[in-house]
Amino acid sequence: MKASLFVFVLLCVQAYGQVKLTGVILNADREALPGVNVFLVDTYDGTSTDDQGRFEFLTTEKGVRTLHATFVGFKPYRQNVTIADQDFQLEIILEEEINELQAVTITAGGFTASDESRRTIFRALDIATTAGATADIAGALNTLPGTQKVGESGRLFVRGGDGNETRTFIDGLVVLDAYGPAAPNTPSRGRFLPFMFKGMSFSTGGYSSEYGQALSSALVLDSKDKSERTRTDFGILSVGGDVGHTQSWDRGSLAGKIQYTNLRPYVGMIRQEIDWKNAPVSLEGSSAFRHTVGKSGVLKFYGNFNHSNFSLYNHDIDDNAEKELFDLTNNYRYLNGFYKNALNTAWSVRGGFSYTYLQNKRQTETETFDEVEKGLHLKTVLEGSLSDHVELKTGAEIIARSFNQSVDPKTPQAIVAGFEEYITSIFAEADVFASNRFVVRTGARMEHNNLLQKLSVDPRLSMAYKIVSGGQISIAYGKFRQSPRNEHLMQDHTLNPERATHYILNYQHIKNNKTFRIETYYKKYTQLIKFLDGDPTNLSNLGGGDAKGIELFWRDNGSVNNLDYWITYSYLDTKRYYLDFPSRATPGFASKHNASIVAKYFVQKIKSQLGFTYSFTSGRPYNDPNVSGFNSLRTPNYADLSFNWSYLPFPTVIVYFSCTNVLGRDNIFGYEYSTVPSEDGHFNGRAIRQPAPRFLFLGIFITLSKDKSVNQLPEL
Repeated sequence: MKASLFVFVLLCVQAYGQVKLTGVILNADREALPGVNVFLVDTYDGTSTDDQGRFEFLTTEKGVRTLHATFVGFKPYRQNVTIADQDFQLEIILEEEINELQAVTITAGGFTASDESRRTIFRALDIATTAGATADIAGALNTLPGTQKVGESGRLFVRGGDGNETRTFIDGLVVLDAYGPAAPNTPSRGRFLPFMFKGMSFSTGGYSSEYGQALSSALVLDSKDKSERTRTDFGILSVGGDVGHTQSWDRGSLAGKIQYTNLRPYVGMIRQEIDWKNAPVSLEGSSAFRHTVGKSGVLKFYGNFNHSNFSLYNHDIDDNAEKELFDLTNNYRYLNGFYKNALNTAWSVRGGFSYTYLQNKRQTETETFDEVEKGLHLKTVLEGSLSDHVELKTGAEIIARSFNQSVDPKTPQAIVAGFEEYITSIFAEADVFASNRFVVRTGARMEHNNLLQKLSVDPRLSMAYKIVSGGQISIAYGKFRQSPRNEHLMQDHTLNPERATHYILNYQHIKNNKTFRIETYYKKYTQLIKFLDGDPTNLSNLGGGDAKGIELFWRDNGSVNNLDYWITYSYLDTKRYYLDFPSRATPGFASKHNASIVAKYFVQKIKSQLGFTYSFTSGRPYNDPNVSGFNSLRTPNYADLSFNWSYLPFPTVIVYFSCTNVLGRDNIFGYEYSTVPSEDGHFNGRAIRQPAPRFLFLGIFITLSKDKSVNQLPEL
């Protein structure tokens, strides 16, 4: 009886000294947050919120105490409260925490390729192992929606734009002419191999204000950082060979490679549509220096040189027995220097320079053309966080370039023409995160051109909203400009830049290693170059046009073990009034329907990766002077099935084989016609075909390294 009375008195004393804390915890939209942990710091007093976001607990603490509330995805909440003898109630608003791994990202108009980025839907390795691309970046990207096969060029033609409207950047620095030389009506290849880069961003429209002088598309390549292994690589190729060495140390690495390519034995064995006198031969070298500076800085230098030559005979359309020699010698140099470092935990700076030298010496039996282009790009960028919700990027750059053309430079009657152009730009761009579900990117780019003495401002705006887990909708808008082609600007320095306005709507869903993407767009062209009265020497900016379409992308690399595939489709409706067009018409490079199926399968038993690519393109318009209507006819549909096989007989040895157009389809890219009619008034013509029905490639790649498991498969 005495013990019971003692316990009763003790409980009454405790109850008398307790205070009840109650309240509700909400998000910024005043929605209840269940399951929030709320407690007094350095005590055992606390609880969790219920389904209505409400909490209630008792405490014997007195005086000023710290109330703490935590919930995943929201910033921790701390508030000093004064506890007296009376109960009290609180209303707490938790602020959402912007998490880089969870925040929505803008996807309108862009594909990102990286082995590390969370935004990745197209990896760098995909570039190298796509059948039919033969390790060419543009060749692989041509399987993505928004691009189209232009087999006689090999360049990136994006959403109704020609190959000149896509600009390539390495570490944010411009590359002038990123493609090697090619014979007339034969595809060129990119100068840079995909294994140089750790990430690639391919924007088919609406891209960042950091990048200018690109009317339709920006291909941004991020070079690799320091190599971790010392290694030597050899390649024995059916069309040449290469050797490379990488020396690695604690804080840096130095790599170099020499490659020799000779197509003359190959074209001697395989029937060609081209009448080669000397098939292409090239010697190429590259080097890369990487060094870690301080705790977080990186210094990079990359250099590339190439010398190539070929000659062929162009046969007359009216009389095939008549032919004219065409000889081309190309010299190319590219140097890139890049530096990046953190200023503090919130801000970083990057910048650098690029230098391009390009010489084309073209000879016929009657004339010699010597063209030289030089370009220097200087750039610096400051980027960081103004707050948890605002990220800012701003910078400045100068692009200085010159172009000179000499006709018969060794004669007293030599004709010399050219120009020097200086474009100074500043840009700023801010990402404003309203939440992890909604982001707005707004920016602008201001340029000054010395040839025109004009200042221009191009706005850019995009936003994305996460609808469901893995699914989001994005929109983008922007104005873009690009200087006219060298041959046009050389004739008239007062020509204005060609301009385009992009409107893009995109939905993308990524879940369980499956990606679905649908995008529609409208692009308006203004100030395109137009020949007045059909005279190519009398130029104006009176041209224009538009392009619109819809694109689909589906990728699945999770349903079947060791199988990765993607399917793409693009619909394009475009018309232009430019150059010598007498009226609005679809350009000869544009096809209405483009589709690709790419599949890669690794067979463990035979240590092999098999790849297949099927590409389809509907007929392209061409102009037959024998019929009425400009560009009123269509070529036959294009179709190509390509195959590649990577075999690993030993961990350090790879045997690689590829074959384009396995079925040998006679694809026709267009028709060319005589400039004068025959006696009966008919213009003779001929088809523009592939150089050969197929291209076969065989290579053996050997790696020497202390790590006996290292090979070149990621680089093929």
